[in-house]
Amino acid sequence: MAKYFKRHIDTYLEEWRNSSNRKPLLVRGARQVGKSSAIRHLGESFKYFLEVNLERQKNIKTLFGENLDVKKLCSQLSAIYNVPIVPGETLLFIDEIQESQRAISSLRYFYEDYPELHVTAAGSLLEFTLNELPSFGVGRIRSMYMYPFSFDEFLEAQGLGMQVDYKQNEADCEHPLPIPLHEEMVSQLRSYYLVGGMPEAVRVWVQTADYSECATVHNDILDTYQDDFKKYKTRISPLLLSQTLKSAALQAGQKFVYAQASDIADGTSVKEALSLLTLSGLVIPVTHTAANGIPLGAEINPKFRKYLFLDIGLMQSMLGIQAKDILITDEVNFVNKGGLSEVFAGLELMKYSSYLKKPDLYYWQRTERNAQAEVDYVISRKGKIYPIEVKANNSGSMQSMYKFIELKDCDYGIRTSLEPFSSYEKIKVVPLYALSNKIIQE
Repeated sequence: MAKYFKRHIDTYLEEWRNSSNRKPLLVRGARQVGKSSAIRHLGESFKYFLEVNLERQKNIKTLFGENLDVKKLCSQLSAIYNVPIVPGETLLFIDEIQESQRAISSLRYFYEDYPELHVTAAGSLLEFTLNELPSFGVGRIRSMYMYPFSFDEFLEAQGLGMQVDYKQNEADCEHPLPIPLHEEMVSQLRSYYLVGGMPEAVRVWVQTADYSECATVHNDILDTYQDDFKKYKTRISPLLLSQTLKSAALQAGQKFVYAQASDIADGTSVKEALSLLTLSGLVIPVTHTAANGIPLGAEINPKFRKYLFLDIGLMQSMLGIQAKDILITDEVNFVNKGGLSEVFAGLELMKYSSYLKKPDLYYWQRTERNAQAEVDYVISRKGKIYPIEVKANNSGSMQSMYKFIELKDCDYGIRTSLEPFSSYEKIKVVPLYALSNKIIQE
């Protein structure tokens, strides 16, 4: 059995397990980000664990019929799998639950008729099924959202948890990391850009430290996604989905231009392809906000949107970027290369958000004619708004940042780069490797 690497979602899963106000749990996220593994790991803390896979064991779907009695269902499952189902002692896990709308609907009945039992579920392409069940269990089902490994999880998988703790708890703009540790973090960051956070790629990296082996894993995963495109919707061409996904990688860090995405489809079709890719979790939108107040989503302009690729390692492999382009390039070119660092920063902001809701990402730019100002990300923390710029170093112009601070009356702005922690004027410099630190997350 493959070794399990600790994930941050484990803490949330433990809290759910011990909660007195527990609801059936649906773990959501793109394919192969580790949903099932995390639930199985949770199952190890129960006396009994029963996993039902509705894709592999299709005949089990017939048990989720009309007029469902969940206690009777549990008796049947217990007999079929020869595993006791005992409230407080058993974790019931329904995997690939998207295979049965009735199974999804059953979760609400577990809440109503059998709340003392721990019930979890997950599935690939689950969001498509949920989209057809808009009221599948509002208020009766708890959702948790899962993503590929964050940079901190990548470090912890390599046994570097003490470095993560020091980075998070001891370092800030007044107390930068010791230079040797800073350089180690930058070196690890370069590796992460190539390995990424898909669990299988991280496992192979920990075992082999071979970038080419990780790239092979990436290509296998990308092939799986291509196969999935046939299942999305019959009216959308798999070729168009493939072209649009690659275009999202090529246009990283820029406002998405539909005309660049495909030579076989119009803007409306590309827009629908993007919508489906977003639903599947393969791309994450970053939407323009006027940023005049909280919430940031109150004044958005959906015509101005960027898209992040699900995983930076997968993105590198899709674009054919070579290891030497990341490992030996100078810091300025490393940070500025093809929007990679902007993608990394956005994904990190998303991964360190609460697992209990799907985070929204925003950026800002002046939309007046001939206005050039643009800020990569805008976040809100404790009722205040802060701009984040991904810059190679302080030699780059910070005019957009200062303009935003002036217009929105911000306390300060955050520049993230490969530089050590520091601060000057109204700018706090936070290294890319420290986007999990309190200065960003509080």
